[in-house]
Amino acid sequence: MLMLSRTAAALYWLGRYVERADFIARLVEATVRLDALSARPAGEAAWQSALAVTDTDDAFAATGQSYTQSHVARFLTLDASHPGSIVRCLEMARNNARAVRTALTRDAWTAINRAWWLFQNRASTGGATATLNLVEQVKGETRGFEGSIHRMMRNEATWLIQLGAAIERADNTARLVDVKYHLLLPEDEAVGGVVDRDQWTTILQTVSAVTAYRWLYSDGLQPTNVIDLLISRFELPRSLAACVEEAVQLLSQLARRTGLQGEADRMARARMARMQKTRTPEVIVSGLHEYLEAFIHENSMLNAAVARQFRFI
Repeated sequence: MLMLSRTAAALYWLGRYVERADFIARLVEATVRLDALSARPAGEAAWQSALAVTDTDDAFAATGQSYTQSHVARFLTLDASHPGSIVRCLEMARNNARAVRTALTRDAWTAINRAWWLFQNRASTGGATATLNLVEQVKGETRGFEGSIHRMMRNEATWLIQLGAAIERADNTARLVDVKYHLLLPEDEAVGGVVDRDQWTTILQTVSAVTAYRWLYSDGLQPTNVIDLLISRFELPRSLAACVEEAVQLLSQLARRTGLQGEADRMARARMARMQKTRTPEVIVSGLHEYLEAFIHENSMLNAAVARQFRFI
């Protein structure tokens, strides 16, 4: 059964916006903790990196504000003037959810609506504790939404939401690793030092991978292992490999149900074939930044191919 193209687009972007809101919440939480727990407070560098990961550094610079926790945390959570804030993501998710309300369960709609209401009539995130409380509430609602999707009937609506989330998640993880590897460590800090270790731990916390790392690697915290986990390990749901594999599976399910198969499927399968051959040491030697830039570009191309294949545009 074919659904209207605007319905398909709303479902897909609902998945993307909820995933993006969840990621920004996790990033803000991890940055607050990094700023507080580092042997030397991370300060401007940590908050500048959070902006770089979300590709909002230019937009924030245009405000003329200083790179403090209060300013950047508010910008990434409450500022509706740009598309990289949690409130803006939740507003767009809610608009898309309203457009496809009959395709969602009560639980799915309620989670989105409650998350959106968290930000109404709120002018400030408050201090560190209040900010952590706010983003924890956001994470709770986005987890509730994700759980409700897994309990929905397995059909085109569910798969399109999950496809949007998988493509968004891949983009977020790639940007996170790229920024950490090339921008985050201050010039006067040693690689492998206390600040470096704290920052890599923060990366793992952002993608909920601290426990997974301990299970899979026995030689302590090593940047090469963190990169390997976030790129190549299919066991970790937020790794590039897992997101790539999930996109292929979801596109295959959609093809069987709708008969729409084409460019996006071919691109997704080709990407998975390359990913299965990827070896982290080779990626690092040949250029991690270049690899991640190419992945982000390819992910954007896949997003465009999905839009054409399912006639969003």
